Amino acid sequence: MEKCIELAKKAEGLTSPNPLVGCVVTDEFDNIISTGYHRKYGEFHAEREALQNLKKGDGHTLYVNLEPCTHFGKTPPCTDIIIEKGIKHVVIGMRDPNLKVSGIEKLKEAGIEVTCPVLEDECKKLNEVFIKNVQEKKTFVAIKTAATLDGKIATSTGSSKWVTSENARKEVRKIRNRYDAIMTSSTTVIADNPTMEHRKKIIIDRELKTDLSSKIYESGEIYVFNEKTDKIQNNITFIKTPVKDGKISLEFVFEKLYTLGIMSVLIESGGKLNGKALKYADKIYHFIAPKITGDNNSKSAFDFRTITDINECLNFKFDSITNFEPDILAIYYPI
Repeated sequence: MEKCIELAKKAEGLTSPNPLVGCVVTDEFDNIISTGYHRKYGEFHAEREALQNLKKGDGHTLYVNLEPCTHFGKTPPCTDIIIEKGIKHVVIGMRDPNLKVSGIEKLKEAGIEVTCPVLEDECKKLNEVFIKNVQEKKTFVAIKTAATLDGKIATSTGSSKWVTSENARKEVRKIRNRYDAIMTSSTTVIADNPTMEHRKKIIIDRELKTDLSSKIYESGEIYVFNEKTDKIQNNITFIKTPVKDGKISLEFVFEKLYTLGIMSVLIESGGKLNGKALKYADKIYHFIAPKITGDNNSKSAFDFRTITDINECLNFKFDSITNFEPDILAIYYPI
């Protein structure tokens, strides 16, 4: 199952709205004779890729991290080819979150032994985006921030290049590629003029203050949420958005992203948008540099309210801490 997960990760950022799936086929002596993974949306699913070149009876056990599908989509059902190839035993990491999928039942009806779940927590983490999409019909929202030890992302004058090292920034680029789109604010665009290379970009620009000659507009499919207009201009779609208390409605934004087929979004912005988005966040990537500004006027990673009681803090659960010398990356989830 670990090999299935490893194979599935090769297609990170390429399979949406489909899940990440890897498959391993072994003979009766448990020797690996074929592997496959879902390489890209619209292409063969992992099971079909692993089985298509095998003769009937060659494979004994098939391992896959997600319950095989039973429906016709862009490709035929995976359960059909598993049965056709004479597989005797199927080991599955987790059930499909779509309760209408009945792959396990269909395999059992065909006389195939089924073992499920195996490494279920790891398999669920691999497809956390897909699970939310299916179960809640919502876009998965992640936040990435990079801060000093005292939680600052820039000085009071906006100086922020660079808080973290090149090692950390390389990892950020890898993280970006896992998401359908990246999101930032007009404040960040105006202050930093970032390129933020990605196939899809979301900009929160209530008053349309950003200059369309800014680097961020040079490439990609871009959506600008604002309070003034609905229009399409070249590669930019302007979406008129409700405003509440002088702020763009993020609830509207995330609902709209789902209808646009954007199944996951990574927010890379300043403390204001980071803070406002926390109530919608499913995951946070927090890079921390071994630096201290010592200046309380510097800009914070999350800056969206005033509290008087420490018990008003929002609570999270650490998932992992990884070194990207000299920095660390803490990944955590809301409780």
